[in-house]
Amino acid sequence: MVFDNNDRRIAYWELMLARSLDPLDLPPYPLPAGYRFVRYRPGDRDAWIGIEKSAKEFRSDEEGLAAWGRYYRDREDELPGRMLFLENGEGEKVATATAMYDVFGRDTSGAAWLHWVSVRRDHQGRGLAKPLVAEAFRVMRALGYTRVIVPTQTYTWLAVKVYLDLGCRPIPENAVHSETGWRIVRALTNHPALAAFPPAGMDEILAPEADSAD
Repeated sequence: MVFDNNDRRIAYWELMLARSLDPLDLPPYPLPAGYRFVRYRPGDRDAWIGIEKSAKEFRSDEEGLAAWGRYYRDREDELPGRMLFLENGEGEKVATATAMYDVFGRDTSGAAWLHWVSVRRDHQGRGLAKPLVAEAFRVMRALGYTRVIVPTQTYTWLAVKVYLDLGCRPIPENAVHSETGWRIVRALTNHPALAAFPPAGMDEILAPEADSAD
């Protein structure tokens, strides 16, 4: 079975990764020709929603507006220093990531949190994800953060591979609580950083509803 890079046929598990930003020992990840980084400007909310919807994070504009309200409505003055976009040669915003913190106040460690990494569907597969996430890490370091937490899930298993490639590793507590999730990612990516996790079988990879639909 071939899985999409955001696939809700996969059993859902919350995954949490982290890495140190001090030092930020990343190799250079140059952008492909024709793309450039820009920061959030007032009025970019709808472009953000459009990217996230194209990447299948939201099913509708209403879902996007609700997420924006939960995460950013009261923090829009912070976004020019934190929210990144990639623009193509026509000035269209085609990818985004945000160098944030835990806006819900559960994490008291002082770590940065990586938020809402997405590439518009028609620009995926062009080598944009690693430069985008690496730049978000650089923004975090410039803001004074020394550690980043990356919340994600099994649906977006290919993004998890990107985070692993960039030196992020499962948070130990999450590796225990979401062991099956990490075994699913191991099965789908065979990433060497997950060698300690036995790969999941297809009966564990598929969500119950996907299994019954077959």
